[in-house]
Amino acid sequence: MQTPITELFGVRHPIVLSGMSWISTPELVAAVANAGGLAILATGVLDATATRAAVRRTRELTDRPFAANVTLYFPGNRANAEVLLEERVPIINYSLGKGDWIAERAHAYGGKVIATVTTLKHALAAKRDGADALIVTGHEAAGHGGTVTSLVLVPTLARAVGIPVIAAGGFADGRGLAAALALGAGAVAMGTRFMNTRESPVHEGAKAASREHGAFDTVYTNRVDGLHGRYLDAPGSRSIMSRRLNPLSALIRSHRIAGMLGLPWLKLAAGIVVSGPRKSIQMARMAIGFDAFQHGCEDGDTANGVLPLGQCTGLVGDTPSVSELIPRLVAEAEAVIAGLQTATAPGVGGRSEVPEPVSVT
Repeated sequence: MQTPITELFGVRHPIVLSGMSWISTPELVAAVANAGGLAILATGVLDATATRAAVRRTRELTDRPFAANVTLYFPGNRANAEVLLEERVPIINYSLGKGDWIAERAHAYGGKVIATVTTLKHALAAKRDGADALIVTGHEAAGHGGTVTSLVLVPTLARAVGIPVIAAGGFADGRGLAAALALGAGAVAMGTRFMNTRESPVHEGAKAASREHGAFDTVYTNRVDGLHGRYLDAPGSRSIMSRRLNPLSALIRSHRIAGMLGLPWLKLAAGIVVSGPRKSIQMARMAIGFDAFQHGCEDGDTANGVLPLGQCTGLVGDTPSVSELIPRLVAEAEAVIAGLQTATAPGVGGRSEVPEPVSVT
């Protein structure tokens, strides 16, 4: 199945592994890349040394194209971007910041750049800054999705920017892939679906929670890590959402962020102080969120931790290997597309029906 995304990045299938902290590790990235998809290595909670090691480990596990992300909003992540550029990562995915300098330097060595966006304003800015493609993240997504659903956001931005787009938010099966292509996307990015694979490092309890919960079992809030995002509706997320914070708590909790990102604590604390109360509270929530995400993903503890989970979790009913999942999704999408072409062909009368997706075992 060839699309503008597969042609641009040299992959076989229009399926992308989202770059999820604590989840999109070199092992999962390599599994997706080796199965013909495009995988994004997560670096958001790594320091520069760990980022370099993760890139090199990924290269040991696969010779296929892969991407790595950098969340420019996170403290210290410019250093991670420098590492990705020094290592000449084939594709760099940036978000929550201005990436013109990343695009310029990546293009100099023949690399490509993907910007993650949730609004028209940011999509147009990313195109001006030199992004080769966009990940368009709708309201349904786990983590930091936007306020507009994928059904409307994807065609709106695809029409406006004129560069290839990857649809994210609400996609977990072949029907979703076929729908995304119809909306103007060249691929789908999936987090919740890939989180629930055998190669995923997520705790088995978290995988079970994904299989057992449905589309109505998530919450969307900015009170977990300071940015609006979607999580499993569970005691841990509800508890964090109810907490009242003050700017001083940011100073206390900034030790956690400084240690994870390899930053001098005094420098980070000074930055929090001068940023003002609003930014300080946001940083405090970020520190809380880092702890909560780690508990939810690595320990499967949704009573005290938080599990980022998209609404498409209601479409996830098993835990296959990546090598089983990707061909299954492609076969389902091709069956749906073929069924629609048959149902709408000239001279075909009666009721138009789309066949059930093909099950590949």
